[in-house]
Parts: sequence; structure tokens; C-alpha cells
Amino acid sequence: MLKEFKEFAMRGNVVDMAVGIIIGASFGTIVKSLVSDIIMPPIGLLLGKVNFSNLFIALSGRGASYATLAEAQAEGAVTLNYGVFIDTIISFIIVAFAVFLVVRSVNRLKREEPAPVPMTKKCPYCLSVIPIKATRCGFCTSSLATEESL
Repeated sequence: MLKEFKEFAMRGNVVDMAVGIIIGASFGTIVKSLVSDIIMPPIGLLLGKVNFSNLFIALSGRGASYATLAEAQAEGAVTLNYGVFIDTIISFIIVAFAVFLVVRSVNRLKREEPAPVPMTKKCPYCLSVIPIKATRCGFCTSSLATEESL
């Protein structure tokens, strides 16, 4: 069983998949930082100095008011963190768009070229190669008009 597992784990496609997952996780971390640290602060500033990571509703906490999410969580309050959810949605959209661009590029590379239009054909009687537009074989002089009319 150990030998079979080793063969499975060392296949090229399994290793490629593992590398893809690791790179994808790293990419997700970069996008999360991009959203939280680069995109959301200017948006929050434009919307009246709103820090999206501190947008929450305290569901418990005995009517107490908290200035920040960290303060509410330190007090043990149960919170509905809709600001963090907005950050996550924007991160997802960026990752999904990046994946779309990668898949689109790969699909373009995989597209097959259309088959070239044939310039010759074989005579059905003598099997000689003749021009595609020929109506009579140049080798056996058979008429090919009946073949094309079928």
C-alpha cells in the first residue's frame, strides 16, 4: 500500500495540482491584503472615513456600545461582521476575475487551428492524386462529374 501511495503521489499531475494549490493559496493571501490594505481604505475615506473592518453589529453584550470590532470581541460580545464580509466579497471578485483571465488565456493557447482546405483529392477509380476541382482524372481519364453530383 505504501508503494502504491508513493506512485500516486509522485505522478506529474498530482505534483502539478499541489503546486497550483499552494500558489493559489498564496495568491489569495496577496489579494486579501490588496483589498484590506490598498483598496478598502480609500473607499472608506471617500465614504466618510469608514473602516470597513470595524463595521459590525453587536448581537450580544448587554446593550454595550463598542468602538471597534476588536474591542467587542475582547469583551466577549457576539458580533455580525458585515464589514469583513464586504472585504471578503471584493477579494472573491478579484480572485475570480484573475482566474477567469488565466483560464481564458489557457483556452486561447489550446484552440486548434482549423484544418487547411484540401487542394487535391484521389480519383475513385485509379486512386491517383488529382486537383480538387478536376472533373476528369488526368491519369485514367475517368469522368468525375457523376461522383460530385451524388
